[in-house]
Amino acid sequence: MTNGVIDCFTHPVTAEVNAYGLRCPLPLLKAKQALRDLAVGDVLRVLATDAGSVRDFQAFANISGHELIGSLEREGAFCYLLKKADSANSATGK
Repeated sequence: MTNGVIDCFTHPVTAEVNAYGLRCPLPLLKAKQALRDLAVGDVLRVLATDAGSVRDFQAFANISGHELIGSLEREGAFCYLLKKADSANSATGK
């Protein structure tokens, strides 16, 4: 970590979704599918190139209850870290 900011690209994760080249809504759909297979507290990294994914992942975290613990853009690549919530606290139930 640098200055309290998580480096999304290097932070340890449980699983990763490579959504490079995919357009909205596919990066988010792939993330939702991957989260189903993770345990509560696991961290998912999503890599995307769609600039619209920034707004999508922020909204998804607010609605779903999963925590967006990191978000970073580097040279046209977007990286998101989602920490899976307890299903009782998650609006998605997963």
